[in-house]
Amino acid sequence: MSLKERIRSVSLIFACGTALFSDGYANGVIGSVNTLLNRVYGIAALKSHNYSTILSSLGFAGTVVGMLLFGYLSDKVGRKFGMMSATVIVALFSGLSAASSGAHGSIGGLLSMLSAMRFLLGIGVGAEYPCGSVSASEQSEEPGISKRAQHRWFALATNTMIDFGFVIAAFVPLVLYWIFGNNHLRAVWRLSLGLGVIPAVAVFIWRLSMDEPIRYKKDSMKRARIPYLLIIRRYGVSLAAISFTWFLYDIIVYPFGLYSSIILDRITGGSKDLTVVFGWNVVINLFYMPGTLIGAFVLDYLGPKYTMITGLLLQAIIGFFMSGFYTQLSHHIAGFAVVYGIFLSFGEFGPGNCLGLLASKSSPTAVRGQFYGAAAAIGKVGAFVGTWMFPPIIDAFGGSETVRGNTGPFWIGSGLAVLSALITFCFIRPLTQDGMVKEDREFRAYLEAHGYDTSQMGLGEDSFDSDDVIVEDEKNAVVVSEDEKKQSV
Repeated sequence: MSLKERIRSVSLIFACGTALFSDGYANGVIGSVNTLLNRVYGIAALKSHNYSTILSSLGFAGTVVGMLLFGYLSDKVGRKFGMMSATVIVALFSGLSAASSGAHGSIGGLLSMLSAMRFLLGIGVGAEYPCGSVSASEQSEEPGISKRAQHRWFALATNTMIDFGFVIAAFVPLVLYWIFGNNHLRAVWRLSLGLGVIPAVAVFIWRLSMDEPIRYKKDSMKRARIPYLLIIRRYGVSLAAISFTWFLYDIIVYPFGLYSSIILDRITGGSKDLTVVFGWNVVINLFYMPGTLIGAFVLDYLGPKYTMITGLLLQAIIGFFMSGFYTQLSHHIAGFAVVYGIFLSFGEFGPGNCLGLLASKSSPTAVRGQFYGAAAAIGKVGAFVGTWMFPPIIDAFGGSETVRGNTGPFWIGSGLAVLSALITFCFIRPLTQDGMVKEDREFRAYLEAHGYDTSQMGLGEDSFDSDDVIVEDEKNAVVVSEDEKKQSV
């Protein structure tokens, strides 16, 4: 296979997964926007409308709805339909978020519209997980992709894009503030939200010429009844284990975003200068990148299961270290920020890179979107639970003014990381290269053994048999059918 064809194969993985950049951007930019809204309209005005609680609740709710709804649509209507719909939703409601306003200049109306638009935007963001990520995983095993890089390209096209979205989301408000200054903060927050339209539109155009992945064409149940009971019997334990580890991961990673504001406050000495606050926010978000990049290149050597366990255990060790030496680190805040950054990096090295991969490739093509959507949605519930759970935990440990109160979340978070590693070791099976082909073949055999008619599976568009195996070496990519394999034996 030529270099041009190999590059095209890799570009298709990124066409599927890169829209998750919008997830990172949308989730990351709202923190800076809230800081700006506080400056423009006043903290008291936002509190009187319970804005912060409503916004975070609606954002999570929209994402969960998108994951579950489009998980089903991804399987029953098509991967491309799901991906194109997701980018349209993200582009439309990013623009409308930026245009939020209230009747007669009402602040309450503005905040209500912004919250509603964030809910609808969340649906589009949530849709990208079971549509874009699932398609990226299927593209990663198509001809032209080296067996030694299948997992790597998936991680780079999905989780790395999310983390890069966080970095850009921190950088954009800073640049806009440099341009517009302190007297035009309305322009800064509106443009920060509105610029989210650009990557969504760019990905929409990129995806126009895409086709459904080969795996979907061959083994989907778009035209067949889905035997959910048989599927739960075969994949229920795996789904429960992946969902629970995702739940635990999001309990850890989302609330710990709260600590970035504490670190920023101490580094800057409580500075209210937005250049200082936004600048350090960029630095904090940059800590995600080393973990996801290094982890992507480790994935194909250790495998997703053991890469995830490694990342979780190293994250736990750093968390316990921060808890035990909190007093010493708190007197050297730059050192504390670096150790905290390493803590975040190991989260991306392990579960950040691996959970989507495990959710995608532990299930058959027929229900991959729903499997992934359910696991990701349960993870989002973990993020919601963690966001509400950690402030009371801090208070129960003695409050944020005490050493014990500040170290409590690190002890608990590290303990949850160890628990997640144990669940991964005991209940999640390792993945292999080209494992989707094998899984789909075994799934068909399982269904047939239980009396299910598999003749309606697939789209009938493929040019080779549904049990074909893609075999690739360094120079060629060929298709070997079951009959040819038997003859060779």
